[in-house]
Amino acid sequence: MQHDKLIIKPIVTEKTTILENGGKYIFKVHPKANKIEVAKALEKIFNTKVESVNILNTADKAKKRGKTVGMVFGYKKAIVTLKKGQKIKIREEAPKGSPRDKQEKEEKKAAKKEKVEKKKNTNK
Repeated sequence: MQHDKLIIKPIVTEKTTILENGGKYIFKVHPKANKIEVAKALEKIFNTKVESVNILNTADKAKKRGKTVGMVFGYKKAIVTLKKGQKIKIREEAPKGSPRDKQEKEEKKAAKKEKVEKKKNTNK
């Protein structure tokens, strides 16, 4: 199986963010994936050394919303432990005050000024 099709997506929650500090990452994986394939895929995709992989299947769950009953389908997920000193950059976080934030603020201010000027011009 191809490495890019094996790893579907990372699972990002509060709990997984805490586990990342300990070198553990959680990924949603293909239903037919095994531990060896997952380890090789992650080593190739992220250029890291994998220490261990634990795989578990989440069960289907019935969910109710008022009178309507639906299903949340289960999936397979892998808990990957990396060797010490190894990290995976899953999401890109821009620090506050970064150039991107400043640019967005300036664009919003410019758009606001344009709206105000249009209103003044239409009122004349």
